Amino acid sequence: MQRSTSQQATQAYRTASVAVPPLKAVVMLYDGAIMFLQKSLQAAEARRFEESHDHMIRATAILRGLSHHLDFDRGGALAERLHRTYQALIMACLRSFGRPDASACYRRIIASLTELRDAWKFVAVATTKSAETS
Repeated sequence: MQRSTSQQATQAYRTASVAVPPLKAVVMLYDGAIMFLQKSLQAAEARRFEESHDHMIRATAILRGLSHHLDFDRGGALAERLHRTYQALIMACLRSFGRPDASACYRRIIASLTELRDAWKFVAVATTKSAETS
């Protein structure tokens, strides 16, 4: 299952990177990870634990895909920091599953992902505006 999920994440990233501009694809992938964690949270609260686990795994697969596609040569310290952030978020998801405080943990993870998504969205808009005025 792990390998299949990883392959799906890689395929989703490749599809998004070809179909839309790269920064927009990154924003869309964050949106996907957030959506799957929200679904995982809702399923856990409804005591549908297998469904919750499946959604959580899909969210972590997206984060893994983002992590694996970082360009460390071009990104330098930022790529390194993003890699550590993605790994920390993945581990937080995995450690939180099934715990009594999982809902609070997932909400913090979702808040972190939302903050990252909003930052990338800002960069995407700024880059688009810059390109239009050039």
